[in-house]
Amino acid sequence: MKILLVEDNERVTQFVCKGLREGGHVVDSAGSGRDGLFLASTERYDVMIFDRLLPDGVDGLSIIEVLRKTGNKTPILILSALAEVDDKIQGLRAGGDDYLTKPFAFGELEARLDALIRRARGTADRQTILTVADLRMDLLAHKVWRADTAIQLQPREFKLLEYLMRHAGQVVTRTMLLENVWDYHFDPQTNVIDVHISKLRQKLDADAERPLLQTIRGVGYRLGSDE
Repeated sequence: MKILLVEDNERVTQFVCKGLREGGHVVDSAGSGRDGLFLASTERYDVMIFDRLLPDGVDGLSIIEVLRKTGNKTPILILSALAEVDDKIQGLRAGGDDYLTKPFAFGELEARLDALIRRARGTADRQTILTVADLRMDLLAHKVWRADTAIQLQPREFKLLEYLMRHAGQVVTRTMLLENVWDYHFDPQTNVIDVHISKLRQKLDADAERPLLQTIRGVGYRLGSDE
């Protein structure tokens, strides 16, 4: 997931960003209301997290109201120390989709974000199991199998494989991977993709009769058998 966090408390920002990135997510953060509104209005996110009380005179609820009035339907979690029932009601009526009070457990934050994403995708897109040939991925359990053999993946490898599985049979370019898996909007001129593809191929195809992960020379990569 690509996530925006708008929070002026540096310790909270570091804590949340570290946990989400370790889970394989791409996270942008802003420490003021104006910066948060700019990012929310100019970038695309899967979910956004807003503190209510922000510096520079632009509070979290004002940002949410602006976004909703301009047609932005991205799921929003309000993260706030304001814990009274009236505070929660005010936040939800302003356009927030969920409300989590501080202090909070990171596991609950992550679970609420997952729930918001599932809800936003709707019934038609609420797919928790991806399959390509004999390769299976459980998005909720964060597990992968090739036939009956479990495959252990690092968070970035999992995200890379998820993207390839969602585009199975299609040629995926380096640019597509950089933008959607690493959130790079430029080529850093490193071999980061080649290294991760190599490691992923070893785990997926090492003991398989038919390789699934193919390199299309000069173009990109494709997941799926030739048949």
